[in-house]
Amino acid sequence: MIRLMLAVLAGLLSLPAAAQTLQDILQENPEAIAEPSRRTVGETLDRILASNLPEVPLFLERWRERAVYRRVSDGLFFYAEETEDGYLLFDISTGAPAGGAGRREISALIPNAGVRGAIATALIEFQLSDPDPARRAAALTAITRDPSADHLDPLRESIAAETDPVLKARKERLERILTARFDADPAARIAAISALGHDTGLESRSVLNQILAASPQVAAAIPEGENVARILEPGGADLSREAAYALLVAEGLAPPVPTAQDIRNALVAAIGEGRLPDLDPSSLDSDAARAAAYDRLVAAGSAPPRVTDEAIDAALEAHVFWLGYAEPDPAVTEAARATLDRSLTRVALYQTADIGLDALSLASIYFLAAIGLAITFGVMGVINMAHGEFIMIGAYTAYCVQRVIPDQTLSLAVALPLAFAVAFAAGVAMERLVIRRLSRRPLETLLATFGISIALQQIAKNIFGTQARPLTAPSWLSGSLTLNDVVSISHIRIAIFVLALIFLALLLVVLRRSRLGLEIRAVTQNPGMAASMGIDPDRINMLTFGLGSGIAGIAGVAIGLYAQVTSEMGANYIVQSFMAVVVGGVGNVWGTLAGATLIGGLQKLIEWFNPSNTLAAQTYMILFIIIFIQFRPRGIVALRGRAAGV
Repeated sequence: MIRLMLAVLAGLLSLPAAAQTLQDILQENPEAIAEPSRRTVGETLDRILASNLPEVPLFLERWRERAVYRRVSDGLFFYAEETEDGYLLFDISTGAPAGGAGRREISALIPNAGVRGAIATALIEFQLSDPDPARRAAALTAITRDPSADHLDPLRESIAAETDPVLKARKERLERILTARFDADPAARIAAISALGHDTGLESRSVLNQILAASPQVAAAIPEGENVARILEPGGADLSREAAYALLVAEGLAPPVPTAQDIRNALVAAIGEGRLPDLDPSSLDSDAARAAAYDRLVAAGSAPPRVTDEAIDAALEAHVFWLGYAEPDPAVTEAARATLDRSLTRVALYQTADIGLDALSLASIYFLAAIGLAITFGVMGVINMAHGEFIMIGAYTAYCVQRVIPDQTLSLAVALPLAFAVAFAAGVAMERLVIRRLSRRPLETLLATFGISIALQQIAKNIFGTQARPLTAPSWLSGSLTLNDVVSISHIRIAIFVLALIFLALLLVVLRRSRLGLEIRAVTQNPGMAASMGIDPDRINMLTFGLGSGIAGIAGVAIGLYAQVTSEMGANYIVQSFMAVVVGGVGNVWGTLAGATLIGGLQKLIEWFNPSNTLAAQTYMILFIIIFIQFRPRGIVALRGRAAGV
């Protein structure tokens, strides 16, 4: 009988225990779930994660988002959806509907910020392997924002299974950063630190700076094994005498120096308590009198002694000051210092390249704006102060085209030739009606074109208003070409650069390979001889002025893609256009290209030195042009012909 009972008992014990649900685990310590604290939540999370239940990630997300509820009657936890009458409950283990509850029958769990941060850290392990790439990317962003040693192992485990090449690269980079900072193996840390030398990202440099974090230290002698960055000399550039003694006081190695206010407060307290009965308060009208009275308190042992300069010097001489690394391993800090130096060198080189790309982009804009002006002045000797307004005409033409043709790519394809045609026609009309009648009268021509400039601006204001008009670029021109965290250039600026190259090539073909170009060059060099050879100088002047105006219209379309279209937009480029023409050499395509490149590079260089003051940049640039002209009055590429003597 006894054997039968033992057998039955053994059989019962051998039966598998019922699998625990998430609700069962939470009910083991429900108060730790309902009212968690930053100090105790870690143990609770460990217990939940150890269950390996598939519903754990959803519960942690809901808990962090304050979307978990507890029923007051029995203490069970549910998810809930609010209804008109109360809440619809869902089982946290299965997600199945679990009835309803009134508003007073359940209460929401509201973890504080510290608890929510701990939950977010625990969630990262699941999010790194989530099927949704967006959630994996969000997990990497969360780790980058607040890295810790706990993230290293889950991150390493997720790399091999990562299918997205972009996310895999991010994970590998982040793994190197976390290894450099948190790995327990010094050799692994040093290898990861060395690998960061090729990384120009801000996060990598931030990790290296954290490893190299150091603070002033003081002791009678440097402790053995201390990782010293450098020795500090009190009174030197890195540690003032006052700061050195304050460090001694903070470490309890020297008495504090009573300030004048401390002495005053001590005397006030002593007089009020009657410890200086024979002292007349009215006699304390000087620093010396207050110091003598304070010394009486020191002699009586009721106040700390004053510290003399000799005592301060003696205390400083008796101690060693140094800058100590928080990182105890010298090999790690040495590797971090060498890697940071390499990284900063690479960043400086990339910054130079980035400035060069910006300068090249700006130069292409100035070239498009100035080339028409250079051709006009080279052939006709006319200083066209209304050239900026032809830029404006081209930009407004593109704006009108976009109003008619909604497709941005098609509208841009139509706007470019149409802007050239409209600006060309306006230039021809201006040359026929005004410029031709003022030939060989440069001062009157200058004043007339200046007046036309003002008139065109006012006409544009009357038609389009004073509000800036947007010229929207096609979607394929949005964004930028990013080489790394330092070097990037917008697609619009790349397109403008390509457009400038195309027009440079077309212009060279026209001037070098066409009948019109031959006649333009002939009139430029010797108009009288050209006329004797059957070339009509008036016709060439008209076509040249129209060509220069049309190119300005094209420049207006390009500029309008990244700048607001206004009636004054041309005035923002007319000064740089004239400077590019004068510096490069009037009337010469290659000279204008050289001048635009020089002006664009100089402007970007000055802005890099003084980025907050664009007016100063313009001033310095004009001063440079004035000095440059003193040495090369005919520009970089001197012109031969009529304009050479202008």
